[in-house]
Amino acid sequence: MVQEKITITSALGIHLRPAGAMCDTAIKYQSHIYFEYGAGKTANAKSVISILASSMKCGDEINLIAEGPDEEEALVAVAAAFREALADS
Repeated sequence: MVQEKITITSALGIHLRPAGAMCDTAIKYQSHIYFEYGAGKTANAKSVISILASSMKCGDEINLIAEGPDEEEALVAVAAAFREALADS
């Protein structure tokens, strides 16, 4: 298991563009990829609906986690795609 904390930097919080970027990248990997937020809640990074349902706002923090055979590569790629999409918002 590998993990990385990410702060939501978009004034819009998590919306369709960063959720789609996270999901589109995550589905390319075999590993289970998800994030923890709030008080012990989790969201599946391979589900746009699950990501959007987290309702994360600007300044909130998620803990992105990957577990599986390609976890390190998956975590780097998903985190980068998500951060890039947040920056473009």
